[in-house]
Amino acid sequence: MMTIIHSAKCIGIQAVLVTVETDITAGLGIHLVGLADAAVKESLLRTITAMQSMDFRIPGKKIVINLAPADMHKKGSGYDLPIALGIIAASGQRRLPYLDNFLIMGELGLDGSVRPVPGALPIVELAGKSGFRGCILPRSSAMEAIDFQDIEVFGVDCLTDVLDILSGEQDCSHLLVRNCRPADMGRNNDARLSATPDLADIIGQEGAKRGIEIAASGGHNIMLLGPPGSGKSSIAKAMAGIMPPMSLEESLQTSKIYSVAGRGNPSGGLMKQRPFRSPHHSASIAALIGGGSGSIMPGEISLAHNGVLFLDEFCEAPKRVIEALRGPMEDRMVTISRLKSKIIFPADFILVAAANPCPCGYYGEGDRCTCTPRERLSYISRLSGPILDRIDLQIRTHIIPARELVEKNRAEDSGTVARRVLQVREIQKERFKGLGVFCNAAMDSKMTEEFCHLDHSCKSMLERIIDRMGLSARAYFRIMKLARTIADMDLREDILPGDLAEAAGYRFLDKI
Repeated sequence: MMTIIHSAKCIGIQAVLVTVETDITAGLGIHLVGLADAAVKESLLRTITAMQSMDFRIPGKKIVINLAPADMHKKGSGYDLPIALGIIAASGQRRLPYLDNFLIMGELGLDGSVRPVPGALPIVELAGKSGFRGCILPRSSAMEAIDFQDIEVFGVDCLTDVLDILSGEQDCSHLLVRNCRPADMGRNNDARLSATPDLADIIGQEGAKRGIEIAASGGHNIMLLGPPGSGKSSIAKAMAGIMPPMSLEESLQTSKIYSVAGRGNPSGGLMKQRPFRSPHHSASIAALIGGGSGSIMPGEISLAHNGVLFLDEFCEAPKRVIEALRGPMEDRMVTISRLKSKIIFPADFILVAAANPCPCGYYGEGDRCTCTPRERLSYISRLSGPILDRIDLQIRTHIIPARELVEKNRAEDSGTVARRVLQVREIQKERFKGLGVFCNAAMDSKMTEEFCHLDHSCKSMLERIIDRMGLSARAYFRIMKLARTIADMDLREDILPGDLAEAAGYRFLDKI
């Protein structure tokens, strides 16, 4: 007798169907075919042991298990549960009339328990699009899909739960994730925000605060250059507290990336707060961009999708790592190619970089700098022209004067700034409705010309700026988009010469 069970495989943040076919005929041995990796082949021993621990017998016949399509590599331990169900159904040990109605994934423990698998969100999305009644997943994995209301998603703890669902002999509505919404759902996001520095607690540096507000409002990349202790890292981390909440579409995109990476929301549901990633400057290219020798996993730039990527000590990072950011910063996606596969991950992030102006860190602070001109030039030259060309705001911070430190005049808090940022984002949301763009920085050249209309005086000023500074065509469009954001912050539809002047003033590091 042959049985067919529907499963899935994640390619990037999209899932594709995998059919687990099980056939039991006269003969001996258990054979697994279909380009399975070591983890899948090892599943046979796990599956057999789990079935025996739950008093199921292993037929003394030839068992052939085929993972189709046979020309696609299958990786991971998520096929344990479909294989076990295939053997049980094909050998007639349990009648499972609803086997064809569900897409099933899960890793089996030796005692029959079901353990989490990555990629729950793309799998549930695939099940909905393919017309399945629902999905059966491990409980913690299924909780990621608690916001999907149009499809039945069951969260199971053991093999017995799965058999109860598929047999239809018992009411299993208590296993539906929408009926077990946790009371602490969303608390992790609140805890993260409570640990974020508040702008009101950061003394001075009003220019830098203005810069991160502009960056958050329009989705622009920003670099903070200044001496140690001037508040660069604190200001960058405070940006997490002023970012607007994600739209449903953005939330789904980001949550799918984390789901594929095995880092889904532990409290259940889609991610509501924008991610804030801050890898150490010694991170490798694979860690930052994504990759891996086995399964290709998203890197830090994809985990920061729709959020912030903070790179401290920017000039200390290996040059090859910094240069690897060129493509993703421009294309807002990253393509990872291997000999037998090519995967695209989204990477639409706001880069917040922080660096010292020289090796000793005190260039520009009176006579404190001990570096030679050659050392200073060599240090800042670690950042190439193409990288600086992609950074819209380059802001200098300075040591805070003693009087400001002592007086500690309280500035605007992050909540006040966040409300202004949200207002500006709502303007952009209305502007780009239906275009697949969420902020000014994501506009292409055609959109920039359409939404950044310049009158004669603005065109004349911009022409003089480009000629005097020797800026590239990329910088030209980025200045226009930055000026668009500055105008939006003043609730103006027209871009004024002052907006262009301020936008151009943030590019003092650009190389000719």
